[in-house]
Amino acid sequence: MDKVYTDAASALEGLLFDGMTIMAGGFGLCGIPENLILALRESGVKDITVISNNCGVDDFGLGILLQTRQIKKMVSSYVGENAEFERQFLSGELELEFNPQGTLAERVRAGGAGVPAFYTKTGYGTLVAEGKETREFDGEMYVMETALRADLSIVKAWKGDRSGNLLYRRTARNFNPMMATAGKVCVAEVEELVEVGELDPDQIHTPGIYVSRILQGSDYEKRIERRTTRLRE
Repeated sequence: MDKVYTDAASALEGLLFDGMTIMAGGFGLCGIPENLILALRESGVKDITVISNNCGVDDFGLGILLQTRQIKKMVSSYVGENAEFERQFLSGELELEFNPQGTLAERVRAGGAGVPAFYTKTGYGTLVAEGKETREFDGEMYVMETALRADLSIVKAWKGDRSGNLLYRRTARNFNPMMATAGKVCVAEVEELVEVGELDPDQIHTPGIYVSRILQGSDYEKRIERRTTRLRE
């Protein structure tokens, strides 16, 4: 079965519906599926729940879906770089499920592994634990967190082959690998699409069995979210 699609819009065709849950890989603006996010905006799909490390910035990444009011709820660990996110949340227009970052990553990993829930010490005794089951193990208290799954996962990799095997580069190997496993359908965009057999099997991060559709992206901006510098000594 050929998994290759010519562009992001065709790769998402037939997969989108209002009210769906979408996982989007990336960390800040690094390793985000830029082409697929743009295609989501153009599709007009609305009332979506997005599971992602953050929501981009005001004019880039997932932030462009906030501008068009397509996101109903965010499940995130960091939202500090987006003024529109803040405005919508404080005005009651946007729901937010806030997670400690490690907890978010493990909830996604558990979803892909078929683990329905797990216990963690993170957040016990804080607002994070409100309304959740707690339990004592070996004299320490833990909070139960449930796994996360999605109707669709969109991820971005450095290289991929026509069977959907993926190789991420450096920091982009963040939330992408686990999110690829936790969606009912996974669509991947890559910077370089190669033939089957060109990738070293020992270097593959996401096996093609998890990827339903793949496309070669284009026009990547690869923005830096917050540039910090210091004087040279």
